[in-house]
Amino acid sequence: MNTQAILETYIENIIQIMTPYGSGTGFIVGDLIVTNSHVVSGMKEVVISAKKIKRSIAKVVYDDAYFDLAFISFDFEIPKNRLVLSTKTIEDGDTVIAIGHPYGLNYSATEGIVSKASRLYGELEYVQIDAAINPGNSGGPLLSTSGEVVGVNTFIIQDSNNLGFALPYFYVDEALESYKKLNCQNIIKCQSCKNLIDEKDIKNDYCPACGIKLETAKLRRKGYNPTGITKLLEDILASLDVNVTLSRRSQASWRIDYGTARIDINYYENGIIIGDSKLCVIPKENIEQIYDYLLDENKKLSYLRFSINENFVYLSYLIVDSSLTPKEGKIAIDKLFKKSNEYDDILIKRFNATKQKRDEED
Repeated sequence: MNTQAILETYIENIIQIMTPYGSGTGFIVGDLIVTNSHVVSGMKEVVISAKKIKRSIAKVVYDDAYFDLAFISFDFEIPKNRLVLSTKTIEDGDTVIAIGHPYGLNYSATEGIVSKASRLYGELEYVQIDAAINPGNSGGPLLSTSGEVVGVNTFIIQDSNNLGFALPYFYVDEALESYKKLNCQNIIKCQSCKNLIDEKDIKNDYCPACGIKLETAKLRRKGYNPTGITKLLEDILASLDVNVTLSRRSQASWRIDYGTARIDINYYENGIIIGDSKLCVIPKENIEQIYDYLLDENKKLSYLRFSINENFVYLSYLIVDSSLTPKEGKIAIDKLFKKSNEYDDILIKRFNATKQKRDEED
């Protein structure tokens, strides 16, 4: 199969994975989602989405920093065309396809060849490929032209020209087999002695078998705890019945769908907080009327302001972090949600503005 056919056939297996620290890719094998350990960032729970999975919270049940593998459990619908691990030896020169979500560009597929089927890096073998992979590809599948998983896209050499490395399928198979033999969840693999440890048996983050400090156990125990203005913003969102975990895009960015409107809230390093809703595209006609309407509405609004940027109409809330309070912040963000949902309909129906097109959810 060619690259496009591969993507179309197996796209339901491809998962986007999000944590407060970044995003990456995973893929379904059997009843689990496979990804890299560094993608889940030591979290017990991550947010996932896919073609047939809306943004949802899923559990990380296996974390293996040695292989840089993690398994995620979620009650998903089995894809029509299921991915399977290869059983064939990888050869130099084989054509391969890498699928993932680089830089948030969902379901991107790149084709290349195996430059070196077995490149030793530390104690492990990796498949060296020239298919373009970038941040966000990590954890995604590397497929053969027959659609079998030959590896997990794991890392690149920075500032190089398409030097990518994938963990071979046989390490994934080994890890899956070892994990399933235990018949329990919340397993951490010790990076030193390689034992699989039930998380409940770990005391003070030390491996009970060899005594080494387990950084993964520490991260899972601590979880993600926002502080300062970030915590205040999340408390405000929670008070408005927003599921903060699902809306969180990063440690300082949130996206909320409210009715027909989509609101992005970002906290910048300069201390500025901006809540933006991109409502619609200004029409080719009735431009003067829509401008007059927006100016008149700006006079009536409190906390919020209309603006136009590159022919998009925005409704925004802007404040400096030192001025944000729980009471005023809740009032302002609640207004932003409700007014965005109202105004997009008004502008489209009354002034024939164009409905905002949206890419697939990332």
